[in-house]
Amino acid sequence: MFAVLKTGGKQYKVQSGDLLRVEKLAADAGEKVQFNEILMLGGDSPVVGAPLVDGAAVQAEVVDQIKGDKVIHFVKRRRKHGSQRTKGHRQQLTLLRVTDILDKGADKSGVKAAIGAGSVSAAALAAGDKPAKKAEKPAKAEKAAKPAKAAKAASGAADDLKELSGVGPALEKKLHENGVTSFAQVAAWTPEDVADMDEKLSFKGRIEREGWIAQAQEKIKG
Repeated sequence: MFAVLKTGGKQYKVQSGDLLRVEKLAADAGEKVQFNEILMLGGDSPVVGAPLVDGAAVQAEVVDQIKGDKVIHFVKRRRKHGSQRTKGHRQQLTLLRVTDILDKGADKSGVKAAIGAGSVSAAALAAGDKPAKKAEKPAKAEKAAKPAKAAKAASGAADDLKELSGVGPALEKKLHENGVTSFAQVAAWTPEDVADMDEKLSFKGRIEREGWIAQAQEKIKG
C-alpha cells in the first residue's frame, strides 16, 4: 500500500519504510508524528480523497533535523548600474522514516499530529488544545503596540535588508516604516510577528516562502 500525503505545501507519495525529507516540523529526533492530510491511498482498492481520505493517516519517526542543499540565488540588474548579487540559502528540513499507513482510525491512534515549525502554538496544537474565541480580542489590541516594540529594537545600526530574498528598495522602505531595520529583528520574529507583518504589508505568506527568518539567522551567524 502507498499513500499520497500533503505537508508544507507539497505532496509526497510514500510507502512504509521510505525515508522522506519534508519542510521542518516541530518535533525532535526519535519522536513519532502523524500526517492527517492524506489525498490518496493506493493498493488493491485505491481510495481518492475529496479532497482528503477520511480517517486515513501516515505515521513516521523523526530521524533528524537537517538542512537541504545550498541554493545559489544570483540577481543582476541590467539597468541599475550593472549591480549584481550572489547569495546562498539552505532550507531547514526534517528527515523522516515512514512506519505505518493507516486507512482508518487516525483520530484514535494517539500519535501527535505533524506540525510545521513555523505554525502558531505548535506545542499547544499537538496536545489538542483549542484557543478560545475570546482570547483573540486581546491579541488584536496588542497589534498597535508591536510597531513601537519593533522601533525600539531598531535603535542599532540598520542592515541592508535587500540581501533577503525578494526584498527590493520599495519593500525595504516599507519594512523601515514599520520599525524593521536589522537582520536580528527578522531572525527573532515569532509566528505571531510573521502573521502581523503579513497583514500590514500584504505579504500573503512571502516571509515563509522566501525563508526570511532562516536567511536572517544565517546573516547574524555569518
